[in-house]
Amino acid sequence: MTQGGGLSEFSRPRHTLLECAADRLLQELAARQFGCATFAQAHACGLTTFQIRHRVERGLLERVGHQVLRVVGAPRTWRQDLTAGLLDLGPHAVVSGRAAAALHGFDGFHEGSQDFTVPRSDRSRRSIWTVHTALRIDRIDTTTIDEIRCTSASRTILDLARSATRAELARAVDSAVRDGSSSPTFLRRRLSDRRGPGHWGVPLIDELLVDSGGHSVLERAFLTLVRHAGLPRPTCQPIPYLDGRRVGRVDFCFEALLLIVEVSGRRGHSTDAERAKDAQRRNELQAAGYRVVEFTYADIRYRPDYVLETLRRHGL
Repeated sequence: MTQGGGLSEFSRPRHTLLECAADRLLQELAARQFGCATFAQAHACGLTTFQIRHRVERGLLERVGHQVLRVVGAPRTWRQDLTAGLLDLGPHAVVSGRAAAALHGFDGFHEGSQDFTVPRSDRSRRSIWTVHTALRIDRIDTTTIDEIRCTSASRTILDLARSATRAELARAVDSAVRDGSSSPTFLRRRLSDRRGPGHWGVPLIDELLVDSGGHSVLERAFLTLVRHAGLPRPTCQPIPYLDGRRVGRVDFCFEALLLIVEVSGRRGHSTDAERAKDAQRRNELQAAGYRVVEFTYADIRYRPDYVLETLRRHGL
């Protein structure tokens, strides 16, 4: 006996020591999985079925789906829900659709959706989740974000073509191209594998890729306007240099004419500091030999003739 009447570490019942060690192992494992673990993982940590059931009854663990346990007290988050779904659906499942779009950070897609895809051969597994099936899920079509398996940016776009609106799909394409998680060339290559009956949205994605590369809806509108007018396509998001120093990223550049085009949203830069920074960059670009023109949201949306006339006056 230890002083004070408590049991020493070595005099505690053996089953209590084993349970404590198993609990610690389970806690450590769950901490790497957003507070979740499967029943199989709990058994591997040393807990018996009876011990697991006892911890559920005591409110220490909580069942999620059919195969998953959540550590009570772990923060409830969207990523935890996605992780629980993946663990419940098995090792071949991936987060997909709108949930994958949110993980990739596509503009206009927000956390909250819980969409999963499994190979068709796994569909017999019972599930509480929103599950889609695919004949196959190739490795090239998967990635990991924040330790969560999901469809790649390109595969996510192809899947979204089934249900997303044209505007949503355009934002997804532009986001992926902007962030470097996909490219028009790679998307076209993946599209070539999906042409034919049973594949949705292929013609629409083809069309949207033509004007991809901008960082916003307004930039896409400018590219569309230029294309419809028969003008050459500018370079998107280049970074001009002055004396070996980066001046800063610009929206578009017609390289052959050393003509830079900036498009500004409805609000634009309104503070003194922002306007001073814009003026300095404009001066540096002009010192490097570039001409700079700027169009507003209203110009591109409501005065396209003015935009085209201005571009043609500068040699296009």
